[in-house]
Amino acid sequence: MNLAPRDVRGLKQKREVYHRTFAPLFRRRAQRHWAHQYLAGQMLELERKAIEPMAQALAEGNIQAMQQFISAGAWSDTEVIAVHQAEGAATLGRPDGVLILDGCDFPKQGDDSVGVARQHCGPLGKRANCQASVVLAYASELGHTLLDRRLYLPKEWFDAAHQERWHKCGIPDTVTFRTKPELGWEMVDAVLQRGEGAFQWVAMDEGFGRATHLLNQIHSANKYFFAEIACDTRAWRHRPKVLPPGPPRHTGRPPTLYQLAADAPRAQRVDQLAHALPRKQWQRCVIHEGSKGPMVVEIAAVRVVMVEDGLPGRDEWLVIRRPVGKATTTPWKDYRCNAPQQTPFNTLARLTGWRWPVETTIEECKGELGFDHYEVRGWVGWHHHTTMTLLSHHFLVRLRVELGADAPALTVSQVRQLLQVVLPKREFDEQGVIAEIERIQQQNYAAYRSHRKRHLRELRRLAPK
Repeated sequence: MNLAPRDVRGLKQKREVYHRTFAPLFRRRAQRHWAHQYLAGQMLELERKAIEPMAQALAEGNIQAMQQFISAGAWSDTEVIAVHQAEGAATLGRPDGVLILDGCDFPKQGDDSVGVARQHCGPLGKRANCQASVVLAYASELGHTLLDRRLYLPKEWFDAAHQERWHKCGIPDTVTFRTKPELGWEMVDAVLQRGEGAFQWVAMDEGFGRATHLLNQIHSANKYFFAEIACDTRAWRHRPKVLPPGPPRHTGRPPTLYQLAADAPRAQRVDQLAHALPRKQWQRCVIHEGSKGPMVVEIAAVRVVMVEDGLPGRDEWLVIRRPVGKATTTPWKDYRCNAPQQTPFNTLARLTGWRWPVETTIEECKGELGFDHYEVRGWVGWHHHTTMTLLSHHFLVRLRVELGADAPALTVSQVRQLLQVVLPKREFDEQGVIAEIERIQQQNYAAYRSHRKRHLRELRRLAPK
């Protein structure tokens, strides 16, 4: 650490410069002001970073105005995301950068929030009431941050029974059902179309790795995917013989389908292929230096022919990662990758550890910035809040990179702690404390009356006739 007090004081100017990058996209003066305030609120040292506690803690906080800015503000999160991606590329961009697709779920009570349903919830590790989303992260040797996000609407939200909630949440009529892999490709394709951010790789977990259509789209874009796959995925070690369509028949349509030769070997599960590899195929590697020391595993990489629609597909890499030692119960990990045959083994081995950047980024966004603390329920509110969180996280990452020469071990959490000195926090005097308590009591009483009225109405409905 070689930081001086002047470096900390200078963070105020850096915050102003960062805000000016996005200010033109908030076309009204009030929007620009509340965007500035919202970013400050997310970085404050607060137990919960919903709009009300943030507004109470900020020097110029206003609950109603901040609620309006997030829930109904007439500003385009798509335009903000486009500029954000350009800024992220300027901060972290490297030719061998990695885009990472992952799911990000938000447990929710009740059924009023947009897209909420009983479905698998990652944070809880089981089926539960939650909102689901897909996020796109960018990672390089300089750091990692989120570039984009998509809210996943389950199929049930498109039936007639959900139409009232659909309109209550303000979901645009143009929204159609998209699977999570389809949402993931939309984000990857948007980065490609904008030309922002140097990257060669797209990494993903098994949920996306099983989507062959997604992998083919990435391959067609001349990018390399590195996808975790299920152990029962099938492949051949060598390309089997395929027969062309047979001769035309006297009646009916002529044959058009290729088929495996009768003597062709059957494709094998990738876990069977992995266990059959000789010991010399495995190399011990350090794939990640964590807070608890190096993560050491054994990795093998072999060329295989993947099965696609029952026939031989592309020649790809099958990469297997297993723990060191036979006694461990940690499962083996299998990956497929369309990188060329001459790809160095060290590159493939390194990519098996590139799940941690997106997991760490999501943890930072939730733990440091209140990514999952929002209490807005509508479509616009969800997209606006998540957009502001992406900006906030990238700002912390950018500061960490800029201060890296003097503080190379600085973390995103520690950068946020440094900012506490320059953030516009509210200072309470005696009268201010009394007024704030009165406001809270009035709010609690109004909530009590509302709940009581609804409860009595329900009792009358249930009363015997």
